[in-house]
Amino acid sequence: MSLIGNLFFSSIGRKFIMAITGLVLVGFVFGHLVGNLQIFLPPDHINGYAHFLQDLGPALWLVRIVLLVCVALHIWAAVALTLESKAARGPNQYGVHKWLHATWASRAMRWTGVIVFFFILYHLAHFTLGVAGQETFKTQLPEWTMQHDAKELGITLAKKGEVVHDVYSMVFLGFQNPVVSLFYIIATTLLSIHLLHGVESLFQTIGWRNGSWSAFLRKVVTGLCILYFLGNLVIPGAILAGIAKPAEGTAAAKITAGTPVTAPAAHN
Repeated sequence: MSLIGNLFFSSIGRKFIMAITGLVLVGFVFGHLVGNLQIFLPPDHINGYAHFLQDLGPALWLVRIVLLVCVALHIWAAVALTLESKAARGPNQYGVHKWLHATWASRAMRWTGVIVFFFILYHLAHFTLGVAGQETFKTQLPEWTMQHDAKELGITLAKKGEVVHDVYSMVFLGFQNPVVSLFYIIATTLLSIHLLHGVESLFQTIGWRNGSWSAFLRKVVTGLCILYFLGNLVIPGAILAGIAKPAEGTAAAKITAGTPVTAPAAHN
């Protein structure tokens, strides 16, 4: 059987596909969180970051396609392995012994994965496509004029005076909606649980986990998942609770104060 055949039609190959696609997706969700945490910095940061991504053009779509393929392959491999496992166990698939020895995180993998998948679709519709939960945005958000150069690692993301989308205000206004914030918190909690078992399994599949350091690996993975959970919790939590206030002069600040927004936002 060819290499491709082994990957798609053998248990080991499917586990490898799950591991590699999972690794890509883990890198994405942590990178996505770092980008979102810029909401606590002046608007130029997250607006410049978003502008840089949007300005990638075809390259951004290539990244999106790769991520979508990884999601599709990850789900397919998970379903195929689950069906294969059930078929192998036969009528004893609900054995008590196996259930008791499975961790709570591993038992929740299927349901957390399904719920997270639908959350991704909603999140894309809400913040990327702008076709869901947009009751807050009945007034079209004006664009943002960069007050300073936005740079990361020596790379200019957006220049002073450049007009960009006001992603800062969009995020702030979105998370002021209790339903949106609660849904986001629940979904990212489930994603954290999914990662808790998934990342550890990933290391085992690619042979980077052994008896000598498995306990240490579990602690590291648990710590990372807790940090990921807290990072995702603090964004909607701080905005919804009013702890984080929108920056003065932004569309978010004006709309929150009940001031009509009719001209491009400017930061004093």
